[in-house]
Amino acid sequence: MTVTAEIVPNAPTLSDLRALRAAAMPSMFDLPPEVELLRDEVREFAQTVVRPRVLANDLAAADDLDWDVVRAGHEIGLLRLTVPKEIGGRGMGVLGVAVAMEEIAAVCPSTALIFGASLLGQSAVLFSGDQQLQARFVPPFLGDEPVLACNAITEEVSGCDLLIPENAELAADVMTARRDGDGYVLNGIKRFITNGKVAQWATVFANVEGHPGATGLTMFVVPLDSEGVTRGPVADKMGYRACLGTTLVFEDVRVPGENVVLGEGNGWSFMSIQSNQARSIVAAISTGVARGAFEYAKEFAGERVQAGKPLYEHQFTARKLAEMAAKVEASRLLYLQGAYQADNMLPAPVYGPAVAKMFADRAAIEVSEEAMSILGARGYCREYGVEKLVRDSFGARIYEGTPEVLALAITGALYGRRV
Repeated sequence: MTVTAEIVPNAPTLSDLRALRAAAMPSMFDLPPEVELLRDEVREFAQTVVRPRVLANDLAAADDLDWDVVRAGHEIGLLRLTVPKEIGGRGMGVLGVAVAMEEIAAVCPSTALIFGASLLGQSAVLFSGDQQLQARFVPPFLGDEPVLACNAITEEVSGCDLLIPENAELAADVMTARRDGDGYVLNGIKRFITNGKVAQWATVFANVEGHPGATGLTMFVVPLDSEGVTRGPVADKMGYRACLGTTLVFEDVRVPGENVVLGEGNGWSFMSIQSNQARSIVAAISTGVARGAFEYAKEFAGERVQAGKPLYEHQFTARKLAEMAAKVEASRLLYLQGAYQADNMLPAPVYGPAVAKMFADRAAIEVSEEAMSILGARGYCREYGVEKLVRDSFGARIYEGTPEVLALAITGALYGRRV
């Protein structure tokens, strides 16, 4: 896209603007060099590999996964982003993952979620510090062929009761874990599990029998080829169609005791940590959605001529573009702050990541809607890309905390429950 400079006499060049921005930007917002390199590498992957396949993958059957895209992402290390460098990973923290996810999501958020969901499943094994678990479940991600993981929390009935600790005792029909000798037997159903249809293993949250509701929530690593595991149908979703959300049914699934992560009854503690890390990453995905929609609108408004001048020179369109740009920039700054906090504060804070996600999720919806408005009838047609982003924009409001769950987290932090 070309930016003209006729509007202001002696306008600064693009290089001048970059220099001014760098000089004015506080150092706390400078990305570490290794994250900048990752960002540029992932941007090239998104533009050259993902973009040409976006429409075809969106129109494909609900249970179709584009393994070629996954394989190409694996080749640049997207499935081992958080694995330590010492054993062959890229050694990135939440900040690096978030920046990478924005780049992919600006082209296709559902493709970003394929990789993000796998990293989420890995996070429990990596965080546990359990060398035996790590030795068994991490190496597949370092091989030549791509392997996916998933994180199984959501259930049919309990819903947000598994995200709100105060509701733990009231959670209904939670997957159960019955002690059996040196191991456990799992029974229950998990719904809408991203990558569940194609993952090699899952981190599964279940309540140990004898504890009411979900007060005995415990996390297990379960290979999905285990006897008693059934991979159910893939959800036929409105958006995020390139990633597969699946029902997982567990019937008398035997899991050895060494597959318990962080000890029995510690599921809530880890889920809090995991959520406070993941929310910044989801905010980055929403930022990518908003940015992608904005870029379509910006290009169209620069080329489309009405009443003898480009759309962006009309006051109404200019106002829309300015507000869209502000929302994208604000979303990015919020998720960068939340990701930085998650990487550098113990325990990972509630407030920053929750605020980032709440703002960015709403910005994605508002910016994509305005982009459709600017493109008019073209925005309503699949071939122009904006229509897909409008559908995708609503997805992130559901996973990793609805606005209502985030509101409880944010106000809880404001009133001193946790900072």
